[in-house]
Amino acid sequence: MEKDIYILGIETSCDETGAAIVKNGREIVANVVASQIEFHKKFGGVVPELASRKHLEIINPVLDEVLEQAGMGFDDLDAVAVTIGPGLVGALLMGLGAAKVISYVKKLPLVGVDHIEAHIYSNFIDHPDLKPPFVALVVSGGHTMLVYIEKYGSYELMGQTLDDSVGEAYDKVAAFLGLGYPGGPIIDDLAKEGNTEAIRFPRAMIAKGELNFSLSGLKTAVLNCVSRLKLESQELPLPDLAASFQAAVVDVLVSKTLRAARQKGVEKIVLAGGVAANSYLRRRMTEATRDEQMALYYPNMSLCTDNAIMIAASGYYRFIAGERLSLEANPIPNLRLGQSVESV
Repeated sequence: MEKDIYILGIETSCDETGAAIVKNGREIVANVVASQIEFHKKFGGVVPELASRKHLEIINPVLDEVLEQAGMGFDDLDAVAVTIGPGLVGALLMGLGAAKVISYVKKLPLVGVDHIEAHIYSNFIDHPDLKPPFVALVVSGGHTMLVYIEKYGSYELMGQTLDDSVGEAYDKVAAFLGLGYPGGPIIDDLAKEGNTEAIRFPRAMIAKGELNFSLSGLKTAVLNCVSRLKLESQELPLPDLAASFQAAVVDVLVSKTLRAARQKGVEKIVLAGGVAANSYLRRRMTEATRDEQMALYYPNMSLCTDNAIMIAASGYYRFIAGERLSLEANPIPNLRLGQSVESV
């Protein structure tokens, strides 16, 4: 019988400080997340320098708590995995520094993890039978991309945003409408009260054969619509604005994701990233994949946002593949999916 492998994952790419222990890449042993959302709300978004300071303050208590929750010590672990990029450089440094200390003092192998890869791999936790090949739609505050995963560690970028990410567009529209931060869940909830066909916003590049995305035009269309209504002294129909905006975003996401799956001849589609928690996207993608007789996978709500479970899960596959990170390694804030990280 093969030995079970326990990986400690550390995540500090943006404004969540996370630590988790995962068994064999798919079974959660313990998980702790300290979010900074309430702290950054007053600024309308994440302040990088303040995020780094918060990580520094909380990382040790988070690590202590996850070990206590698991009933384990560092000697019970097989490796430590940490986000090396992409993300905010200062925030990444906090997690990487902690992981290096643990690796050096406890003689544990150090594994660097791609944050985007980890979002995709979060699906393996709730769907232990899921295996490549499949097409993944990654939608978050900083990224919007379509990726073909032929096998573990093999990625083909099929399409990506040419300007704003989906999460960024949600935040900007929510801020413009005076709805608050973060924009994604606020617009999703408000849209449930509105009419998706009340306002016909543009669906950028939806009819083209390419798989890239563009959201800046849609954002501008919302801004122009609101400005016109204000000039006409009309009350803003916020639920209809939210529903119509969201429908325009999701129409394009669904259409292009199915197109990518057809091009690759795969019958499995995976959602990943913070926006994968969006209820309208889940519903529309569920309906579309059912009609196409495709299988749809998405993670539990708690695994959509940044967390260390996904880092440990992804780190497991890199660990068993023999990847190791040097103690001299630096964070790679603009890391591209599939790009190799420094190893020894």
